[in-house]
Amino acid sequence: MLRRALQPGLSRGVLGRGLGTHRGRSTLGKVEGSGGYRGSWVAPVSSYVTFRTRDPTHDGKTVGRLGEGDQNGKVSEIKKKIQSVLPRGAWNPLRDTSYLPPEHSDVVIVGGGVIGLSVAYWLKRLEKPQGAIRVLVVERDHTYSQASTALSVGGIRQQFSVPENIQLSLFSVEFLRNINEYLAVVDDPPLDIQFNPSGYLLLASEKGAAVMESSVKVQRQEGAKVCLMSPEQLRNKFPWINTEGVALASYGMEHEGWFDPWCLLQGLRRKVQSMGVLFCHGEVTRFVSSSSHTETTSGEEVTLRRIHEVHVKMDRSLEYQPVECALVINAAGAWSGQIAELAGVGKGPPGTLQGTQLPVELRKRYVYLWHCPQGPGLETPFVIDASGAYFRREGLGNNYLGGCSPTEEEEPDPGNLEVDHDFFQDKVWPPLAQRVPAFETLKVRSAWAGYYDYNTFDQNGVVGPHPLVVNMYFATGFSGHGLQQAPAVGRAVAEMVLDGHFRTINLSPFLFNRFYLGEKVQEHNII
Repeated sequence: MLRRALQPGLSRGVLGRGLGTHRGRSTLGKVEGSGGYRGSWVAPVSSYVTFRTRDPTHDGKTVGRLGEGDQNGKVSEIKKKIQSVLPRGAWNPLRDTSYLPPEHSDVVIVGGGVIGLSVAYWLKRLEKPQGAIRVLVVERDHTYSQASTALSVGGIRQQFSVPENIQLSLFSVEFLRNINEYLAVVDDPPLDIQFNPSGYLLLASEKGAAVMESSVKVQRQEGAKVCLMSPEQLRNKFPWINTEGVALASYGMEHEGWFDPWCLLQGLRRKVQSMGVLFCHGEVTRFVSSSSHTETTSGEEVTLRRIHEVHVKMDRSLEYQPVECALVINAAGAWSGQIAELAGVGKGPPGTLQGTQLPVELRKRYVYLWHCPQGPGLETPFVIDASGAYFRREGLGNNYLGGCSPTEEEEPDPGNLEVDHDFFQDKVWPPLAQRVPAFETLKVRSAWAGYYDYNTFDQNGVVGPHPLVVNMYFATGFSGHGLQQAPAVGRAVAEMVLDGHFRTINLSPFLFNRFYLGEKVQEHNII
């Protein structure tokens, strides 16, 4: 426990020994915009405390060390005297500062959702020797009320068109199916993420059939178990589907389905805490960095930055804590573009590497829960219609979750998480009722909205270091499939940090440089 000394100069006295300092000064508990005043901090000795007194027989010299019992009595007596003269007796010298982050951390991870927690997990699992790396996770929404993780529908699939996306999901599903081999904690109950292996069913029109066929070929080459189905085969297997307008379907026979996102989040959090990862409830408001100038191979002059300090603002307070660090992981999801901007990313002339921004922004998506007594049964897969509308079964009582991504012109205001129920009536229900006639009689029971960390460039993840802010690494921009790829992405980032390159899955196509070079990752199966 630490306490604040009211005298500005008392930062390195007898009680301050062992307190970490930054460049010869105390850095703990500053107040943003405090006009130069710095309160200093001293640490009470755990078993003994030295008092100075004006006892006439000692003339101000040290009386001696008091044991814990005597100390408590003396402190209590002094406190009572001071309280008697203060308004309402308001005095608490032993202020609790346990909520503050540490002054130093090797790695600061901005964002405590599944992506950030997965990075923390793999950093600690792969570190050598054990305990070598100090990791701090900063999360501003400790309730996760706006977190993409908690508001997700929890699907996982290998039906992508880009090999790297398929590999990420294959790795992640193995992690999820054997989750207690990875995330078990001694004396804690095992995790049950309620994995439902019902597969994904993607439907294609005549226009999209050739792309689907090509994608399935890639999926099979990467080891995914996916089959193609004609309209007749589709009707035989799923008689509740109206196949009008369907030219081809692809169905995941293994390792696809859905799971409980909240359970994965809590399981990761519990595990990394047991591994020594530190947590802080606060918001990153500033990076302190140094800079140097160099030229690229093309002759462009650029500024290299290195972050030395992260300022973390405490919740509902003007107080902030500077944290010295060696590396920053930007896993802030839908807010990662703002974090990148704080670090100086994109601060340069347009069209240059220096001026290339992280193209990740908030996008709001709606999820609706409805009941339909005559709806599809227990064998129902996660269905994605050619229109873009989707649904899956939720539980055992003929309840279903579903939605649809809006067009660019229909993008809703992301400033709040209010639900547009007209969007369901106009855009979601009509194509689903056409595809599943039983849904004509559905009744919506509830709905919510969540955020995508939407990559406006190519809707694929951004993984690895920034070329100019040399110690900021990205794990963001997954545009709706971050949850299902989190276990693999966390390992990839940890490998890059610890080894300087990707080992398990080569994610070089997902590096930041592609935004400057204009090299899009062409993924056809974005939902």
